[in-house]
Amino acid sequence: MNRFEFDRRTLVKGAVATGTAALLSPPAFAQQNPIKIGFGMSLTGGLAGGGRQSLLGFEIWRDEINAKGGLLGRPVQLVYFDDQSSPANVPGLYAKLIDVDKVDLVVSPYATNQITPAMPIVMQKNMVYMGLFGTDVNANFQYDRYFATIPNGPDGKRAPTLGFLEVAAGMNPKPQTIALIAADAEYAQTVIAGARETVARLGFRTVYDRSYPPTTADYSPIVRAVAAANPDIICIASYPPDSVGLIRAASEIGIKPRIFGGAMIGLGFTPIKAQLGPLLNGIVNYDTYVPEPTMKFPGVDEFLKTYQEKAPAAGVDLHGFFLPPFAYSQMQVLAQAVTAAGSIDHAKIAAELRKGTFNTIVGEIKFGPNGEWQKNRTLTIQFQGIQPGDVNQFKQAGKQVILHPNESKSGNLVEPYTKARG
Repeated sequence: MNRFEFDRRTLVKGAVATGTAALLSPPAFAQQNPIKIGFGMSLTGGLAGGGRQSLLGFEIWRDEINAKGGLLGRPVQLVYFDDQSSPANVPGLYAKLIDVDKVDLVVSPYATNQITPAMPIVMQKNMVYMGLFGTDVNANFQYDRYFATIPNGPDGKRAPTLGFLEVAAGMNPKPQTIALIAADAEYAQTVIAGARETVARLGFRTVYDRSYPPTTADYSPIVRAVAAANPDIICIASYPPDSVGLIRAASEIGIKPRIFGGAMIGLGFTPIKAQLGPLLNGIVNYDTYVPEPTMKFPGVDEFLKTYQEKAPAAGVDLHGFFLPPFAYSQMQVLAQAVTAAGSIDHAKIAAELRKGTFNTIVGEIKFGPNGEWQKNRTLTIQFQGIQPGDVNQFKQAGKQVILHPNESKSGNLVEPYTKARG
């Protein structure tokens, strides 16, 4: 067993104990019955990169709120278990958390595929359910106590590609043709369906529209087929391994669209940025948080400083821009709603979440009728001037320039893609 495996298994096995240890001082405070917040989280498996950094965001919030006297005057305890990145494990974990561990509140794992399986369990118990980075999860359930933590706004399936396509539509002259590529999996298919709606509204002509299996290893045939269609725009919805494979294939083949990117998951993660380096130049992609001057919300720099100090020992993403501020903000929102309700009565908490406006380190959050953010604040960014061998450059302004929305814009599009690549 290597050091990483030891640390990882110890983290999972000792999850509840670790959550409790922070509560033991001062004695009078520790003697109060804790408010237990339960969740599953992907700490091993394919989603562990996102799950473990989300957990660190939760833990920083827990430590800070307990240092300030807890929630409703009671210490906060995190009770969590590893779902091993398997949706099949999620329902059983939430049943255990609610029925055996008797948690007071629940929040979700990271990612759409992990959030959805817990929804029927939580609905049976009429509990508030905060969802971390789930795309359009509540569209089918219509559960009035679900509240999303993701900046997609009310139209979750269109939001990840909306900025990319609107930026493309604003180019002069306006591009005419588009290729759509998506993984044959839930997130990607939801997002590419939303992209088709926007493509129709903006008047682009689709010359290629194909999906690929998640097991794909060689992306060269896909990229060659797209190149043969010679589109002005290439819009992709992909998962991290696919994103890397498609970008490498695009570089090797030498595609020449005017704009290239879309909703490629993984490009917000520091290890992938470091791996791809200058291959990122010119790519226009969705994001959630980047260190641009327009994103300096109160408290976010302090949170990121704490996160980045803890990240090496925790073995997680060193910068923590994409997910951790939202994990922390989710807990801020929940705490503010509980405080306003004055209890852990779920009906009262849900009522506060529906009517309130919440101040967080990612800005003000207000929920719409379906539990999504009332306003879409998904970012569209372009990688510019990326140099090889310098992971810290991604902490600098000007490397991930915000193009959309206008209120967050920090720079201008460089096009065509071949020019933007440098």
